[in-house]
Amino acid sequence: MPALRVRGASLDYDVTGDDGPLVVQLHGLTSSRSRDAQLGLDLGRALRGHRILRYDARGHGRSSGTDRESDYGWDALAEDLLMLLDAVAPGEKVHGVGPSMGTGTLLHAAAADRRRFSTLTLVTPPTAYKRRRAQGDVYRANAELVQRGGLAALLEIGNTAPVPPALADAPETRPTVPDELLPIVLRGAAATDLPPKKRIARIEVPTLILAWTGDRTHPLKTARTLRELIDDSRLIVARSPYGVMAWPGLFAEHVTTRA
Repeated sequence: MPALRVRGASLDYDVTGDDGPLVVQLHGLTSSRSRDAQLGLDLGRALRGHRILRYDARGHGRSSGTDRESDYGWDALAEDLLMLLDAVAPGEKVHGVGPSMGTGTLLHAAAADRRRFSTLTLVTPPTAYKRRRAQGDVYRANAELVQRGGLAALLEIGNTAPVPPALADAPETRPTVPDELLPIVLRGAAATDLPPKKRIARIEVPTLILAWTGDRTHPLKTARTLRELIDDSRLIVARSPYGVMAWPGLFAEHVTTRA
C-alpha cells in the first residue's frame, strides 16, 4: 500500500479504479477503512466509473500517529486530508464521503477550501455544539479508563452500550488504534467540534446527509442542523439495517447526478 508522510505521521492509502472523477472516503473515530467495510460503511462499493481513494486517518488502521492530542482534532485531520488530496489529485475537484469523525473532517476541509469538493456525503454526523461538551467528557473518561485498564476495560463498557437499530446485524469489531495512542486520540476527539455554523452555511456544495436513529453519539439533531445550514442538501434517515443497505446506492446516485 502507498503511504504519504504528513506532519509527523504516515498516512496509509489505496486508490481503486483506473479513470473517472476521484472519490475520497474517510472513516470514523477508532475505526479504519477495513473496519468500516466490515460495518457496511464502504459506500463506494456501488459506484462505477470513478476512482476511489481510501485512507486510514493518522493513528488509525495502518497509518502511524503522533503523541500530540491536537493532531487528532477534526481541523487538524482536515489538514491531513487536503495534503493527501494535493499529493494524489493535485488541483482536482473530488467527491467526499465519511462517517462521524470523517464528517467532521470533511466539513473542516470544505470550509477551508470550498472549491475542492464536487459533492459531500456526510454519514452519521457526530455530536456537535452544545452537546459536544458532554460527549467530550465521555471521551476523556474513556481515555482514563484505557490508561488504567487497557483496551479490554473500554470494550467491556462498549458491550453494554445500546446498539442503534440500524446496526442490529453488524458484526462485532474492535478499535484499530494502538493501545498506547488510544488515550491521546480520544482526548483529541474530546477537544474538537464542527466548524462554526456560519462557516458551514457558506459551503455551497451539493450535500447528502445519511443518518440513523437511536444513537446518542450520532444524534439526529446534528444531522438536522446540518440540513438547515447547508442550502443544497437533503437528509435521509435509516431506521433499520435495510435502510443502511440502501446507502451505497443513494451515495452513487448523489455523486453521479449532483456533481
